[in-house]
Amino acid sequence: MADWVVSESFLFEGERVCFGQMGEGPPLVLLHGTPFSSYEWRRIAPLLARHRSVYFFDMLGYGQSEMRDDQDVSLGRQNRLFAALLQHWGLEKPDVIAHDFGGATALRAHFLNGCDYRSLTLIDAVSIRPWGSPFVQHVRHHEAAFAGMPGYAHQALLPAYIGSSVHLPLPDARHQPYISPWLGETGQKAFYRQIAQMDLRYTDEVQESYGTLRCPVQVLWGEEDQWIPLEKGRELAGLLPNTRFIAVPGSGHLMQEDAPEAIVAAALEFLPSAT
Repeated sequence: MADWVVSESFLFEGERVCFGQMGEGPPLVLLHGTPFSSYEWRRIAPLLARHRSVYFFDMLGYGQSEMRDDQDVSLGRQNRLFAALLQHWGLEKPDVIAHDFGGATALRAHFLNGCDYRSLTLIDAVSIRPWGSPFVQHVRHHEAAFAGMPGYAHQALLPAYIGSSVHLPLPDARHQPYISPWLGETGQKAFYRQIAQMDLRYTDEVQESYGTLRCPVQVLWGEEDQWIPLEKGRELAGLLPNTRFIAVPGSGHLMQEDAPEAIVAAALEFLPSAT
């Protein structure tokens, strides 16, 4: 991850959260998904930073942020972290682009923590039940067995799982940074911990409020998403007000790798004027 710098830190409830910022202009915050990190924005953030002051961070238990035993990394906590970060950054109404779990985090922060956005872009967002791949469902019921399996077996499993998030194969140089945070004893436990704490109730708590979202919203969805099918994206767009929906051909769940240009184009077209 040498080409991606998340050099600043913030202490949230006694745990270290890493973040970064680039560019100048109206604030734009990028939220990553799982099992990824802010690294997924590395090709997109610099382009958006030509027009905005771009903020990004690694959620608790992800990327370069702190990982520890018995850590709460659930969606029930990530929205509180996001609200605290917005306050720390002094951002009252930023534009937000959120992917996967980041989508659920942004929605929960909006409805449960009173966070307002100038606009919201959701990309293959965790938002409507049911969500979670068959692999995720299996691990949730057998966390201890997976967390304790030999490291070589875990290391062999990770590329297959993360590789299923994209439509086009990832070269090793781009694949490895998604894998490396989850290696070693600490990383392996953290990987299965975040899956074990996935719970549909965290989206259930806010789903009935989607129709009252207080900002313009667009939904982008990969037509080849194997983790959350395209139909869920259309369903989400139908529940949100003032929404435009864009299906992205040739893209899987991790659109940042399959079609980063689609995200940049949609963002620059949709974001309110910088003036």
